[in-house]
Amino acid sequence: MIDQVRPADLAAWFAQNADAAPVLLDVREPWELQMASVTPQGFTLVAIPMNEIPGRLAELNDGQRIACLCHHGARSQRVAAFLNQNGFDQLANVAGGIDAWSSHDPTVPRY
Repeated sequence: MIDQVRPADLAAWFAQNADAAPVLLDVREPWELQMASVTPQGFTLVAIPMNEIPGRLAELNDGQRIACLCHHGARSQRVAAFLNQNGFDQLANVAGGIDAWSSHDPTVPRY
């Protein structure tokens, strides 16, 4: 099962396993990152567009605690499911995506 985590609850979700490196995996396209992006706070931000995930899977570590992010949450949910099928088990989907994040953090613009 993939956890659904709101942006405001992400730090607490990462803290559930202090031994696992916290990673926010942004699966949006480069132009979307230019429109709005998250500032890493207590986690590493990794940006890999959704369609590149299969070919770049080696850049991720199954010992990491990975929360997936997209615009509204659909693409990131699919990526989280793909990662789960490939041996990753510490996964979450950021519910509402960057759009919800902008409500939580007013420095992140909506698009």
